[in-house]
Amino acid sequence: MRMLKNFLYVLGGAALSAIILVSLAGKQEKHSLVVNHPNGTLTIPKIPADLNFAGEALKLNESDVRERLDRELLVNTFWHSNTILMLKRAHKYFPIIEPILKENGVPDDFKYLCMIESGLSNVVSPSGAAGFWQFLSSTGKRYGLEVNNEVDERYHLAKATQAACAYLKDNQEKLGSWTLAAAAYNMGENGVERQLKSQGVDNYYDLHLNSETARYLFRIVAAKEIYSHQEAYGFELEPDALYSAIPTRSIQVDSTVNNWPEFALEQGSNYKYLKILNPWISSRSLKNKSRKTYELKLPKSSKPASVNKVLEEDDQDE
Repeated sequence: MRMLKNFLYVLGGAALSAIILVSLAGKQEKHSLVVNHPNGTLTIPKIPADLNFAGEALKLNESDVRERLDRELLVNTFWHSNTILMLKRAHKYFPIIEPILKENGVPDDFKYLCMIESGLSNVVSPSGAAGFWQFLSSTGKRYGLEVNNEVDERYHLAKATQAACAYLKDNQEKLGSWTLAAAAYNMGENGVERQLKSQGVDNYYDLHLNSETARYLFRIVAAKEIYSHQEAYGFELEPDALYSAIPTRSIQVDSTVNNWPEFALEQGSNYKYLKILNPWISSRSLKNKSRKTYELKLPKSSKPASVNKVLEEDDQDE
């Protein structure tokens, strides 16, 4: 009898808690949802009947291909924080990347390569690859990016995207497909070419590769699939939850800048926003001996102002 009373007590408490939670939920404003467990059970994403990357169909009839794709769909569907951040950032940065890909004749799907390379953020890898497109210093310079102690255009999204387009087009011409061009972005074009010749095959899906490159294309395709069908994978983000670009104005600089923080104040802004909008600035000054012209972005609301502040010297920069 005592056990029955305890059971009824617990059951009644659980029911009361559920009523309170439902009542509170009804009073909350509508917000973004991540719904991957309706009715208390996880909904496992199904592999679509057909998928392609840059117009090239995936070999979904092969069990190995299906299993590798399934892994990436599962990882990205249930790695909520990472996937949500990428979806939020995509709203801010894809409008910059997409037209550059288009004008260079590079398939739009390569914006997802950028997404999985860096999470759409200016990160630095253990090997020293930097920026959204994760260029090594040598590769960046080879494709026209300025990389030195004062300026690092690997962090200039528009210029780095132009460089990535040139690199991808070279890879596609050399290797014969956009799929192999994507693999070469991870492994290097010479590495992929050697593997094709040594294994006697002519496509990505038939290659035996290191684990990172073997996953690479499937990570891109999973990012594309989830981004393209967000609600089907449980992501319902309200428009105001997405990240948006800061409205800006542009100015030209073709001379020496002795102190960037002081320069920012003179422009009616501050060093924080100067760096946010121009992350390619690597030092607190710019010698610019060649008198190269740089385009700077500043908050649209900022206006040049007279500044008489004396700033302390600080050679460090983050």
